[in-house]
Amino acid sequence: MLKYKMQNTFKSVVQFLKSGMKAGNNDQTAEPSEPVVALRKSRGASMIGSNVQVEGSIVSDQDLIIQGQVRGSITAKANVVTVGIDGQLHADILAKIVKIEGAVIGDIIGEEKVVIAKTGNVVGNIQAPRVNLEEGAKFKGSIEMNPEIVETDESQHSAIPEPVPETADSQQIL
Repeated sequence: MLKYKMQNTFKSVVQFLKSGMKAGNNDQTAEPSEPVVALRKSRGASMIGSNVQVEGSIVSDQDLIIQGQVRGSITAKANVVTVGIDGQLHADILAKIVKIEGAVIGDIIGEEKVVIAKTGNVVGNIQAPRVNLEEGAKFKGSIEMNPEIVETDESQHSAIPEPVPETADSQQIL
């Protein structure tokens, strides 16, 4: 039987992991009965411990700390996702802020920023308005840093006038 040392704020993760366990399997590998784990909003953060493996999609309405292994995708649009030093992900991440201290293979989208710590190792593409690679961080991929683009009317959008084609009349002005 699995023993988790987690606070009450992590009940939804514990219930998911226990319900996904096959009888007699005590290697602490969770096989989800449903493909999506939804973490409820509460104070603090949810944590996936270092001895936990999750396969599938994780959707969180609160901060998420990952010390275990995740294969799939992670979405926490309005929150912080931290991949701890023991975290190993084969997953795409979408969050407000993404902090990487462990290893990630996959694409990362940070709505506000992405930080790769000196212990972090990322193989994949990063898209965020701000990206911070600490000294010693390992990264292989591309980085796209575009500030939020405000859509405007086409007539206001062009700051450079289009060239006027030359005609006989335009030559007389010169």
